[in-house]
Amino acid sequence: MMKFSPTKLIAYGALLLTVVCLTNGRALAHCEVPCGVFADQRRFEEMLEDHKTIAKAIDQIRALAGKTDAKSANQLARWVATKESHAKNTQYIIAQYFMAQRIKVGTEGYEKKLKAAHAVMVAAMKCKQDADPATAVTLRKSILDFYRAYEGKEPHLHG
Repeated sequence: MMKFSPTKLIAYGALLLTVVCLTNGRALAHCEVPCGVFADQRRFEEMLEDHKTIAKAIDQIRALAGKTDAKSANQLARWVATKESHAKNTQYIIAQYFMAQRIKVGTEGYEKKLKAAHAVMVAAMKCKQDADPATAVTLRKSILDFYRAYEGKEPHLHG
């Protein structure tokens, strides 16, 4: 049996904790190293998929809102958590993928892209705050408007 010094045990423990933290949860939108590999179209489609899930969650929340049985209360809580998760993912894609890596200061249309990206962030935040179907409609519109600002053309997306 191998024996490790307390220093090595702490170092291995810290390494293990780092690996667990970095691999836990959803995959990152993209790495932050200058690899030059980007999939803009896929990010827009992922945000539109998040929108669809948010819209469905809002419908389910509204259907379950007046019910008092335990199963309905459980489902209601799960739909609220799902809505929150997908809104957060949309915000994450905007912040970590587009704003941190793709929208560059001084490039053509910078301000227009930045304003449109901000509108998506705000719309996603409002989806977290409310269960009004209009918030999901606004989110979809803001994603498509951002696409137009970012790509300079009409969207042809799946989702």
